[in-house]
Amino acid sequence: MAGRIRAFDWSLTELGAIETWSTSLRSTVQLLLASPMPLVVLWGKPGYMIYNDAYSLFAGGRHPYLLGSPVELGWPEIAEFNRKVVDACLVGGTLSFHNKELVLLRNGQPESVWMDLYYSPVAGDDQAPAGVMAIVVETTAHVISERRRKNAELAWRAANERVELALNAGALLGSFVLDIKANLLSGDERFARTFSYPLEQPLDQLAPDFARDRIHPDDLEEVNRLFAHSLQHGSPYNAEFRVRYPDGSYRWVLASGCCEYDDQGEPFRFPGILIDIHERKIAEASLLKLTRNLEQRIADEVQARLAAEEQLRQSQKLEAIGGLTGGVAHDFNNLLQVIAGNLHLLARHEPDNPNVQRRVSAAIAAVERGAKLSSQLLAFARRQPLSPAVYSPRLIYEGLGELLQRALGETIRIDVQLPNDPWHIHVDRNQLENAVLNLAINARDAMKGEGTICISGENITLDRRFCAGKGITAGDYVRLAVTDTGEGMAPEVLKQAFEPFFTTKAAGHGTGLGLSMVFGFVKQSGGHVEIASNAGQGTTVQMYFPRSTLPQTPESPINGAQQTGGQETILVVEDDEEVRAAAVELLQQATTY
Repeated sequence: MAGRIRAFDWSLTELGAIETWSTSLRSTVQLLLASPMPLVVLWGKPGYMIYNDAYSLFAGGRHPYLLGSPVELGWPEIAEFNRKVVDACLVGGTLSFHNKELVLLRNGQPESVWMDLYYSPVAGDDQAPAGVMAIVVETTAHVISERRRKNAELAWRAANERVELALNAGALLGSFVLDIKANLLSGDERFARTFSYPLEQPLDQLAPDFARDRIHPDDLEEVNRLFAHSLQHGSPYNAEFRVRYPDGSYRWVLASGCCEYDDQGEPFRFPGILIDIHERKIAEASLLKLTRNLEQRIADEVQARLAAEEQLRQSQKLEAIGGLTGGVAHDFNNLLQVIAGNLHLLARHEPDNPNVQRRVSAAIAAVERGAKLSSQLLAFARRQPLSPAVYSPRLIYEGLGELLQRALGETIRIDVQLPNDPWHIHVDRNQLENAVLNLAINARDAMKGEGTICISGENITLDRRFCAGKGITAGDYVRLAVTDTGEGMAPEVLKQAFEPFFTTKAAGHGTGLGLSMVFGFVKQSGGHVEIASNAGQGTTVQMYFPRSTLPQTPESPINGAQQTGGQETILVVEDDEEVRAAAVELLQQATTY
């Protein structure tokens, strides 16, 4: 180190060239170089490092870069510790530490190092503290060895307790000692018998590999890992594994022991015992199987209960829908009958007026669809299937357009954007018209009776990514959308929009069933429905229906033939006075009864 110190360019530091060093610093360096102890001088407030050969060995891969370096830069991982040391000694203090643990990066990897450290101030030529003399004695090996010894003592105590318990229970299968350096096992007769050693094999010359070959292959890796961990850390060894017996069967054993170390801290002897734990492991396996079966039964019962509760909730919802629609359907049908009767009478009063006849015919067709809708609402409550047919979306709108405009009012503008040649869809026409009507009325209410509603359609091909999680498959679809220019929905409202009976309308102005029925209808038709909405930006409800490649179903012609009767008497029985009056007048004008 003397040569390195002389060759170092000290003029680049605050110490200056060696020729300018103070007498105190020169004397301190000479003393340092002559000492066999690991010594390092930290000179000045920065703590410029000057050290001897013994310290260079301690520094490892940090040597020779530490020479001439400020101590905080030389050992940045313990910079705060060294700063406190230098500051304390430069004011005349001394410090000492016994088995001080520090994490150092001596060879590129962090490692825990234990040291005895002694720090003393070094006076300059003016007798004031000018540097720090540090004696560094590494005690890592001693600390680790002492810890292993203590762990071994604890392991022996635990092993002795297990031996005593095993002896009392008659479960001891033998004892063994592994000579680590010679790689030989010695054991008693019970140990040799457990691993099926030949009878003529000397008990003090048992091959470890012979015993290792009798361990179950699935357990061998864990046995080796636990053994290596015990050797490295001095921790107790407790390994549970299966041993193969001569008849090919396996029995569970517990190998328990600990490693002993020589004065240099090297492992040289590994004593232990074998304990029979087969019955315990069988009982544990049975208990585990029972526990898993019990957990599975509990999970199945919970799942069944949840399914039953969900079924009950759905049933209650359907019963509520049935109660609502069943109560309204009778009155609704009465109204339709009055309307239909008067329309027929009106048609008879103006037989030669084509405008009246055209409008009456459209109104009667709408009444008939309304009557069919009423019956389908009741059918929905009874879970009856739909009656789908193949239609063009344009045909459906043509039959609904005038009714939509009248239902929405003159202050609502309807913008229709349907393709000229839309794909056919296989749906229940009346339910689809009802769905569009529901959506349009919701849109009108969202716009407070004024604005534009856009009814659009588009032929579209959906990919797997879009269909994932939506209950539909990739392919061709017709997308029908109803868009309004209203206030839109807040996120918390949007999440509940399809829930039955959820409504944001005032009491008496909505049942909360409109969107729920739309959702159920679209799903029953094999499609998908979703809502896009942001507060203040309007709402779009999109319905996706699978494309049908079949031709459109022709509409059934209405048989308008009427039969007149003779002189019989017809008794009209009806509890609703308006319906009764309309029926009587219609019969009087249409027949000779």
